Amino acid sequence: MSKREIKQQAKEQSLCEAWNASHPVGTVVSILRDNGNTTQTRTVSEAQVLNGHTAMVWLEGISGCYALKRVTAIE
Repeated sequence: MSKREIKQQAKEQSLCEAWNASHPVGTVVSILRDNGNTTQTRTVSEAQVLNGHTAMVWLEGISGCYALKRVTAIE
């Protein structure tokens, strides 16, 4: 793994840790879908780094996972 990849993975892990510290599993969120629409759902997992390069979270009623950059917690 290159230094750049290690740095990117550490950055994404930090994003996950920050998310998990303030958003428990079950948090209600809005997600930006691929078609530009938003959908309200809730998290069903903690955030985690997918394949060493993307901070992501699994969501209720959504097939697959979404990158944290497209997920907004609804307070």
